[in-house]
Amino acid sequence: MEGPSSRLSGHQDGPVWLAGRRDSGGDMESDQSRDMKTHFRVCRFIMETGVKLGMRSVPVATACVLYHRFFECVSVRVYEPYLVAMSCMYLAGKVEEQHIRTRDIINVSHRYFNSGSAPLECDKEFWDLRDSVVQCELLILRQLNFHVSFQHPHKFLLHYLLSAKSLVNRHAWSRTPVSETSWALLRDCYHGAMCIRHAPQHIAIAALYLAVNSYGVKLPAGEKEWWQVLCEDMTKADIDAVISDLLQLYDMEAKCI
Repeated sequence: MEGPSSRLSGHQDGPVWLAGRRDSGGDMESDQSRDMKTHFRVCRFIMETGVKLGMRSVPVATACVLYHRFFECVSVRVYEPYLVAMSCMYLAGKVEEQHIRTRDIINVSHRYFNSGSAPLECDKEFWDLRDSVVQCELLILRQLNFHVSFQHPHKFLLHYLLSAKSLVNRHAWSRTPVSETSWALLRDCYHGAMCIRHAPQHIAIAALYLAVNSYGVKLPAGEKEWWQVLCEDMTKADIDAVISDLLQLYDMEAKCI
C-alpha cells in the first residue's frame, strides 16, 4: 500500500489553487528568510481560517504548533505547506475535542484563496484533496511520533493577568487595554517557531511584561520583581529573548505585506 509520505511529497501535490503559494523571494534572499516568510503567511492562514471555522483559540494554537513541529523535522520545499496547515487544523480539532469537518476546512480554505467563489463541488478534485488532507494527517502523526498534545501559554497568561489585576488600582487597570494587548501579543507568537522554542510560562510572562510596559502600568515590586513572583525560574534574559523573537516576527510581517 502506498504510504502518505510518498503521496504527498513534491511541489506538484494539491489542487491548482494551492500551487505556487510559497514565497519565491529574490535571488539575494536566503532560503531561511524565504522559509520564515512562508511559515508566517501559512500561520496567518491557519488563524484566519480557524476564525471562519469557529475554532477556539487553543485549537488554533495547537494547529500552529503542529505545523511548526512538523516543519522543524522536514523541509518546506518537500511538502505543500498549505496542505499541511489544513491537516494540522483537522488534527488539532481532534486533539482539543472540537472536531472540524474536512469538507468545511476545504471549502473555507478554497474561499480564502478565491474570494467570492462558490463552495467546491463534490467532484474528483474535492475527493482527491480530502484524501490528501487525511493522508497528510497520518504523515504528521508519524513524523511527530504521535506527540500531539501540547501545553500552551493561555492558562498561564489568564492566571498572571488575574494576579496582576489584583495588584493594581482597578481604575488604572480599566483605563488601559493590558489584557487585550497581552492576548494579542500571545496570539502573534504563533506566527513563528518561537512558540515551540520558549516555555509557555515564559511566553505568557513576556506578553504581560510587554503589555504593562507599553501602557506605563506600574506593578508593585518587593524583594523580587513581579514576574519573578509569578514565575520563579524566569529571568530578565528570558523575557528579553521572547520579546526579541516577537519583534522579529513583527519585522517579518512588514516584509510580508
